[in-house]
Amino acid sequence: MTPAHCRSCRAVLGAPLVDLGLQPIANAYLVPGTETLEQRLPLVVRTCPACLLVQADHAIPADALFTADYAYFSSYSASWVEHARRYCEAMIARFGLDAASTVVEVASNDGYLLEHFHKRAIPVLGIEPTAGTAAAAIAKGITTEVAFFDRDTAERLKARGVQASLMAANNVLAHVPEIGDFIAGFAILLKPEGVITFEFPHLLNLIEKVQFDTIYHEHYSYLSLTAVETILARAHLRVFDVEPLATHGGSLRLFVCHDAAAHRAMPGVAAIRAAEHAAGLDVATGTAYRDFAPRVDAARASFQAFLKRAKAEGKSVAGYGAAAKGNTFLNYCGVTAQEMLCVADASHAKQGKLLPGTHIPVVSPDELRRRKPDYVVILPWNLAAEITRDMADVRGWGGQFVTAIPDTRVLP
Repeated sequence: MTPAHCRSCRAVLGAPLVDLGLQPIANAYLVPGTETLEQRLPLVVRTCPACLLVQADHAIPADALFTADYAYFSSYSASWVEHARRYCEAMIARFGLDAASTVVEVASNDGYLLEHFHKRAIPVLGIEPTAGTAAAAIAKGITTEVAFFDRDTAERLKARGVQASLMAANNVLAHVPEIGDFIAGFAILLKPEGVITFEFPHLLNLIEKVQFDTIYHEHYSYLSLTAVETILARAHLRVFDVEPLATHGGSLRLFVCHDAAAHRAMPGVAAIRAAEHAAGLDVATGTAYRDFAPRVDAARASFQAFLKRAKAEGKSVAGYGAAAKGNTFLNYCGVTAQEMLCVADASHAKQGKLLPGTHIPVVSPDELRRRKPDYVVILPWNLAAEITRDMADVRGWGGQFVTAIPDTRVLP
């Protein structure tokens, strides 16, 4: 078997960080009756010993994962829309953005972020490969280029006169197979003193908090500041500030500019470098990497024990949030539709479908209320506060909320 090579530096990858077995595509929700057509593919994550980029070693092309009927619409999460609004206000204030500026978002989804700049009369351009979400953005008046972003797309847009004062890329850096080509596009489209912000879940939290459910085929990479700085340097880009964020279980927001730009390095960069060094993320053979797989197995055992107890007690279990992370988790735990009667989700695009792999039906929140399960497992645990607030009536019928990462807990 040909060894897997790093997506960034092409070095031969090392032993698995974790092997999650055969998994379906996490966002490939099924129409009932099509279950036999489903594919399951290996999901193995490895660390590059040379540049320390943690990555899935599969070769599934991006256009097979981000299809026209891609089911994730950012606007369905109120907390995420509010996060985008606050981002908009902060960037306008910090960088003096106005009607003479241009804001470009890569992976702009349904316009959830750019609409806030648009309302402030700041010119915007979204770049989004999935036709369904792009159409939703266009319907809001957000100019959107339906394309995958890379060096060629950037060259094409630059030839049309597009140059960005601010480029935003939230939770997309992990989603690209050719990460070097992707980063090169930002350097092409960015004005000489322009700024790029990248947001991504921090590898440090994935490992320390056993967030293995954030691993799925769409996530080609799992990112540390250490690894991302190496990739940026090849495109003559540098990080001048870093902000830790609470989103997605603990993320980083990187502020990036051209090497020659005047932006001064801020203390946040050194602070995150130091945190990664203390955790051992800058050494490929460190204990942080070696100890991860056994802790993943312990998280699975904890949830399987919970399901066994619930069954023995005659109690019903449902889920809330048909999120990709939930699909990784449920499939790794071997959960079936006999053990979890349904999963509720506010997205109309998912309701009436089946979760990939487990084939658990996705229902509306109102249908969950009608069924009144004893336990409601919050699959997108990063939205637990929002979900427990919106579904407060669960406790009214005597139901209890459950989270399962890093171990299974019934919430008080």
